[in-house]
Amino acid sequence: MKVNPIEMQKCLGGVEYPASKDEIVNEAGRHGAGKDIMDALKKLPAKEYPSPAEVSKEIGKEA
Repeated sequence: MKVNPIEMQKCLGGVEYPASKDEIVNEAGRHGAGKDIMDALKKLPAKEYPSPAEVSKEIGKEA
């Protein structure tokens, strides 16, 4: 699955870091994230993410 990193970061614009996986998924949903982005975020390991870069890095590992 290929996720556009720019679109993903737009969907995470309201997240206050550090943030848990659940907070990230919920915020992306509120920002109207598409199915590909939501699917990728839901596959993230359940942990605290210190920054948007860390979220992108983790999603890159899954691709």
